Amino acid sequence: MFSKKFKQHGLPHLSQYLMNVKVGDYVDIFANPSIHKGMPYKHYHGRTGIVFNLTKTSVGIRVNKPVNGRIIEKRIHVRIEHVRKSKCQKEILARKVSNEEAKANAMKTGVKVNLKRTPLLPKAGYFLQSPGETEITTIQTRLELRLTSRGHRFCPRPDISYRAPERLKLPPSRPDWS
Repeated sequence: MFSKKFKQHGLPHLSQYLMNVKVGDYVDIFANPSIHKGMPYKHYHGRTGIVFNLTKTSVGIRVNKPVNGRIIEKRIHVRIEHVRKSKCQKEILARKVSNEEAKANAMKTGVKVNLKRTPLLPKAGYFLQSPGETEITTIQTRLELRLTSRGHRFCPRPDISYRAPERLKLPPSRPDWS
């Protein structure tokens, strides 16, 4: 958890200290093990929160913490070395910009536009052409009946034969499977 990747050891880069953070920004708490001061508790490592306070060396972050089935908003202060800008809002902001463009185009052309998100539909079906032969060949496999103490199940493996114990008999309404 608190170890660095291969060839990533040492002090943080200067750009980490010059990172532009404002109140209301989403940030990821990612503990840097080379800086022990201002390190968050291990529960908060990898969590995303919202900046609520800025000091000269640290950032105040609101983080949701699940406790006994409820979610409590915790306010913690973490040094800037243990914080990254979050990319969780990236897709939402891009969709917002594209929706505004689509609305502007709809106002100009007078065409109604659906801005709702829709789930991806399944891929369309297709027929696969067989290479060479045009005949359709089918492969038939014999289904075996496996008898267990709980009942019986069909077994699609023809290479294994299952023998029913003496005390388990097939019901008379079924054909003889053995």
